[in-house]
Amino acid sequence: MSASVSRRYDSSLRQDMAARTRQAVFEVAGRFFVERGWDGTSMRDIAQAAGCSVETIYSRIGNKAALLKAVLDRAVVGDDAVLSPADRPWFDIESGRPLSERAAELAAVAASIYRRTAHLRRALDIAAEGHAELRELDTKCRADERISRTALVSAAAGRPLTEIEADGIQGIFSNEMYLLLTDRSGWTHEQYQDWAAAMVIRLLDLDEERAHDHRP
Repeated sequence: MSASVSRRYDSSLRQDMAARTRQAVFEVAGRFFVERGWDGTSMRDIAQAAGCSVETIYSRIGNKAALLKAVLDRAVVGDDAVLSPADRPWFDIESGRPLSERAAELAAVAASIYRRTAHLRRALDIAAEGHAELRELDTKCRADERISRTALVSAAAGRPLTEIEADGIQGIFSNEMYLLLTDRSGWTHEQYQDWAAAMVIRLLDLDEERAHDHRP
């Protein structure tokens, strides 16, 4: 094996190991934040469970708050690919189809996200009450969530949403509502998804619903 081939192999191996370590850190941190809360989760415990050093986490991801944000960001999109939600294929829902179809697709996208993020967001909400740094993160997350939800539904509706519609969307499509219905009320994931789709149709109440879905 030549020296250049050996160096490429070593580099590839290091990158693969780094990727596996990063994934392990995210999985462990996400589980600990949900199960133990912010105060009950230490960087040392995360590192030990992930099989790496605390220094590795700090150098590759950042401090504890940065790690929580990274875990949340990863949970929103479901992977490590460098793509924002707006650049994902599922963000582009055609506005020309019947509203019932678009509402069902919107609800499926939202429900899949909340299945991954709802408990993490709850952990952040609780922690933010006693930590200024996390209050800033919580506020930013809420602002970003409103923007992305409104943009997603607006694109599917084919028009800007009114302020009342945008406010309503935050209630239908939210981590809090998902937890309220699935954890506290005992709904299944699919029941939430069907309910959210029906509520989107009622909220938007577009003329095209009659034109496309109830044409004589």
